[in-house]
Amino acid sequence: MDFAPSERVASLLERVREFMEEHVDPVEREAIEALDAEVRPGVPYPEILVELRERAKAEGLWNLFLPDDRFGPGLTNWEYGMLCEQMGRNGVAPMVFNCAAPDTGNMEILAEHGTDAQQERWLQPLLDGEIRSCFSMTEPESAGSDPTGLISRADLDGDQWVINGHKWFTSGYNGAALAIAMVVTDPDAPPHRRASMILVPVDAPGFEGVRPVPVMGHDEGPGHWEVRYEDCRVPADNVLGERGAGFAIAQDRLGPGRIHHCMRAIGSAERAFELMCRRAHDRHAFGGPLAEKQFVQDFIATSRIEIDQARLMVLHAAWRMDTEGKRAARQDISMIKVIAAQMHQSVLDRAMQVHGALGMSDDIPLAAAWRQGRWLRIADGPDEVHKMVIALRELNRFKPREPAAREAAAGAPRAPTGSTA
Repeated sequence: MDFAPSERVASLLERVREFMEEHVDPVEREAIEALDAEVRPGVPYPEILVELRERAKAEGLWNLFLPDDRFGPGLTNWEYGMLCEQMGRNGVAPMVFNCAAPDTGNMEILAEHGTDAQQERWLQPLLDGEIRSCFSMTEPESAGSDPTGLISRADLDGDQWVINGHKWFTSGYNGAALAIAMVVTDPDAPPHRRASMILVPVDAPGFEGVRPVPVMGHDEGPGHWEVRYEDCRVPADNVLGERGAGFAIAQDRLGPGRIHHCMRAIGSAERAFELMCRRAHDRHAFGGPLAEKQFVQDFIATSRIEIDQARLMVLHAAWRMDTEGKRAARQDISMIKVIAAQMHQSVLDRAMQVHGALGMSDDIPLAAAWRQGRWLRIADGPDEVHKMVIALRELNRFKPREPAAREAAAGAPRAPTGSTA
């Protein structure tokens, strides 16, 4: 493993950093407020972001996340991870470079599983930045941590799917043109073959946005919406990939997406760490700067350790995904999903504490970053589910074999010393 960036990636990283420092960072707060004020049906981005996105596209800093060189620069997951960390330092930077979820995951599965017609209608406008999309899987009536229990249905009626269901946390619904809905199409099939992904235009009759779900007091911008499908009809060929392959496609979508989320969390934590260190030097209390207080030094040392170990684990997981495939890396991906989310919360909490009352306010970006990062311990699989999966995989490595298997192993001839058998 060599995580030193290539000359190409080092150049991209420097260009992204310079672009953010010159164009994005100075207007971060204004852009966040514009997302809340201007995004609505038919308006995917506020004007300030439209201008920044056009500039980024013109400079070739666009669709950097796609490893498929037909659609993007063809970076590996660990190479893009370095760029993703840089983008994670700013709340709107991923949108500026057309690298924001849920569009990234939706574009990936459209590129991998979409037909030529689906790619022409939906993927190309997403790649060009003309539209946004949303992802519609989580349901209030079923456990989101176990998608084999989905309730929403799609029934084939001639040459149309008829969708009925109730979803929420359909992220990015407001202002989106397309929803990718995961719904049950084969209720009697085995658990992991019951659901399919179906492409649903947001303006399809019977598809209704009920309300933006308030998340820690915030319910504006693209939002996390509650939606309903009531006899919503779309063409039969709107199924994405094979019928019944929804669960497998969801896993394809989540693998790279978890790398992206984790690296953005690391970037956000690095920014908080820098703010904490500067505050420790600048703020004086009880006879000296906070930097001289042992408990603040402990905050800083612990945070440095946690950020660096999380980064190395995430880059290693991305490297395994690149070299051995998504399936081989699934244990690593589960582990980074837990460690990066928890690290982010710990570092942000310490940074807020060092800033005192100022850290609770929105005058600096710490509180907003904490709120934005807290969902990572739920989204794409709660910590507890990932820990359960991690433990079961480890336990299976040491599970006692059945007596017959032990006897067979005991009676088998031993390989000679030095054999490769």
